Amino acid sequence: MEAKQAQMVAKPGNAVLDYWRKHYFLYILLAPALILTLIFKYGPMYGAVIAFKDFSPIKGILGSDWVGMYNFEKFLSSPNFDVIFMNTLKLSFFGLILGFPIPILLALMLNQIRHTGVKKNIQLFLYAPNFISVVVVVGMLFIFLSPTGPINHLITLVTGEPVIFMSRPEYFRGIYILSDIWTGAGWASIIYVAALANVDPELHHAANLDGANLLQRIRHIDLPTIRPIMAIVFILAAGGIMSIGFEKAYLMQTAMNLPTSEIIPTYVYKIGLQSGDYAYSAAVGLFNSVINVVLLITVNFIVKRLNEGDGLY
Repeated sequence: MEAKQAQMVAKPGNAVLDYWRKHYFLYILLAPALILTLIFKYGPMYGAVIAFKDFSPIKGILGSDWVGMYNFEKFLSSPNFDVIFMNTLKLSFFGLILGFPIPILLALMLNQIRHTGVKKNIQLFLYAPNFISVVVVVGMLFIFLSPTGPINHLITLVTGEPVIFMSRPEYFRGIYILSDIWTGAGWASIIYVAALANVDPELHHAANLDGANLLQRIRHIDLPTIRPIMAIVFILAAGGIMSIGFEKAYLMQTAMNLPTSEIIPTYVYKIGLQSGDYAYSAAVGLFNSVINVVLLITVNFIVKRLNEGDGLY
């Protein structure tokens, strides 16, 4: 009896040991990625403590005086807070609402193309803008939308005077979002195209026999297939709604369009690197990150409730 109990106690340990012996090579392969993540992702998080200090490069992080929430209160009470926060939120929100469905529509249309050669050529045409440098994209925008550019040439023929697109605050968001869709929508559709490729053709064949038209097949076959992926992509996009690309917004800024183009990432850059107020800029950046985390958790909870458990975690 005692020997049997001892054997039962030993079984869990043996199972764990057998598991490690069987899969140890997989963990060896995982180790470099895990180490790099800890060093370059979690390690720098220690530097976020300067947001709560009167940071001095001479004194260092540990030697700087603790000021608590002073830097956050300074940002929240600054006269620019409302403008900068709303600019960031509007640009991200409209970009998400307008940009999220486009890759899905592209994937659904590509899935209907049966000729392999034609499909590959169209995919190459759609994916190519993703590989254009942000600097080049912004340069193209300034050229095409300049007062003497081709677009204004057509406008001048109709109205008699050009439109200064890059200097008018009301045009900034539209130009930013549309150019983002142009460069990223094709590339973002890859994940949906891959998911649709796994749909059993017999399902479409059976639907055809039952008299289903194209829209009905898309609604009842294709969309349910990619619904879990759509949920995950939407959650991640909503969780990063305040994290707009700094480079493009900064390159598109002019003295005239600042009322709509000044967002949190560009503000952090100017305060931190140009003005040298590292603690204040760290507080602004941490404030932005906290909002993203809250949005990620909230949107994931809502999607799981509405989408029958299809969430990020």
